[in-house]
This record gives sequence, structure tokens and C-alpha cells, in this order.
Amino acid sequence: MKIALLQYCATVNKEANLAQAFKMSQEAIGNKAKFILLPEVFNYRGDGKNKELFSKATEKIPGPSTHPFIRLAQKNKVSFLLGSILEKASSSKAYNTSIYIDPAGKITAKYRKIHLFDAHIGDKIVRESVCFKAGRRLSSVKVGDFKVGLSICYDLRFPDLYQQYARRGVDVLTVPSCFTKKTGEAHWEALLRARAIENLSYVLAPNQIGTDLKGIQAYGNSMIISPWGEIIARASIDAEEIIYGEIDLKEVKKARAILPGIIKRRSSNV
Repeated sequence: MKIALLQYCATVNKEANLAQAFKMSQEAIGNKAKFILLPEVFNYRGDGKNKELFSKATEKIPGPSTHPFIRLAQKNKVSFLLGSILEKASSSKAYNTSIYIDPAGKITAKYRKIHLFDAHIGDKIVRESVCFKAGRRLSSVKVGDFKVGLSICYDLRFPDLYQQYARRGVDVLTVPSCFTKKTGEAHWEALLRARAIENLSYVLAPNQIGTDLKGIQAYGNSMIISPWGEIIARASIDAEEIIYGEIDLKEVKKARAILPGIIKRRSSNV
């Protein structure tokens, strides 16, 4: 299956972000991609402290950010992982929610980010818990011949989440992100490759680029990782681009045949 990962810089301009994502998705479709993945907060990237802007950015699912991709999926018989949007949860908070749309245009999976990013990045403080509610459940979905497990950005630092997916027989792990440059330079590649190696699964990680309103820069370097931990494709640190790769279930089976004890041991602990 040919896949495409979209990398760009989202802003507080929701309409412009959606237009950019739609345009890049059309390009990916033109290049024969069948599964197209967008980064975390692909439709709105802003400061949660601005409650008025934040509230306007939240929406129900399905809603304005999903409808265009539902139609695009139906028309072209492709599937989408909408990295994440701000799903309305209450008057003051939202869920950070990843959405899968199948080739028939149906939303067949939804994942709410479980691990919220609270951190000190240089002299900047990030506290997602102030404006987001944490999800509670894993979510997996069938994409062609593959079983795909959904996660978002900071989840990447919690290996037990991915081990739970491995116990469910997942072949592909998705990690749409807005991973920061500071932490990304230190840990992004190492963590992505580790999650692939530990679970003998593909890892698909579209990331954002550019700097947000708080002056925090995203790391780019979107990646497609093989079940053996090899980098199949990698984007640059700061360019708007699409990366492509082929994923094949035979490669998952091949890796697991070499090290059969890993998945077998995980499955026996269910």
C-alpha cells in the first residue's frame, strides 16, 4: 500500500490550514497514495490560553474539518488519518482527537490523546492539561490488510501503550505529532525507531514544522519506519513537503518470524 505523510505549519487560521491540508492531500492522491496521514492539530495550532479563539476552534465530529476529507475519501476511494483536531468536550476544554476516515468516507475510528504534554521547553512552559481533557481508550482500525493502532505525539514516550496495541495484533502504529525541535533533536528518531523495533510494527509519524504563537518550534522530520526499525522515508526539519512509502504486510511477518518470541510473549500476557 502506498502511503503519504503531510508535513506543514498550521496556524490559528483554521480555514487556511484546511485549504492547505486539502491541497496537499489532492497532490498525494495524484501520486497514487491510498492512505494519507496528516499531523497533530493539523487544522488549528494556537495558544490554549486564548479561550475565545480556542473555543471557536473546537468542533463536533463529524464537523467542518472532517466533511471535506469525507468527500475526498469517497470520491477517490482513499483513506485518511486526520492527525488530530480539537474535539469539543466542554465549555472550556477539548479532546485532542485523531480520526480515521475509510475509503467509503465513513469515520470508523477515533482516538483521544491519553498522555497530555506538560513540559518546560527552555524558558517556555507548555501545559496541555490546562485546555485539554485526556482520553482513556486505545483505538485500532483495519486499513486494507493492516491493523492500525492510533496514538498522538507525547504518547510516543509511553511504551506500554504500544505494547497494548501489539497484544491486539496491530501491524502499524500511527503517531501524528507537533513534536518540538528541542525535544525532537534529542529523542524523536530514537523513540520512533524504538516503538517500531519493540513491537515489530511499521511506525508512521507525520510532524509539523514552523513556530507557534508561543515561540515553540516544531521539529519536522516526519518519518516512515519499517518493522525492523529502518527509516524508509524522512522529511526535512523545516520544509513543507509530502513523503511517500510502501508498506507491505509481508515485512511485518518477516520481522516477527525472525523474533517470534516478542509478539508471542506480549500476546500471552493479555
